[in-house]
Amino acid sequence: VQLVESGGGMVQPGGALRLSCAASGFTISSYAMSWVRQAPGKGPEWVSGINTGGGSTYYADSVKGRFTISRDNAKNTVYLQMNSLKPEDTAVYYCAAGTPDSYYSNKYDYWGQGTQVTVSS
Repeated sequence: VQLVESGGGMVQPGGALRLSCAASGFTISSYAMSWVRQAPGKGPEWVSGINTGGGSTYYADSVKGRFTISRDNAKNTVYLQMNSLKPEDTAVYYCAAGTPDSYYSNKYDYWGQGTQVTVSS
């Protein structure tokens, strides 16, 4: 069972990145999926969630209007489109598989290894 994130990197403020999270060993269609980030010296911060079918999406206030979560169950992959990036978005971004309760509890069945996003001029 594995979740593998990709697409991170360094970008200037105002720039954009698209993160991908590919699952193997299990089917994401049974799971609500989330993106969680952790900045240096800080605790985990839930960023966004999407229900099993993709029809409902949820965002932290800090990213609302700038980030878009989506999923392709046929490809067993979840995405996070990040626009208008700010220096405070700098963090390691993790994808995680769980339930809608996971958005609040931070308890997930599976976690990825994370991908670094750095926003700096």
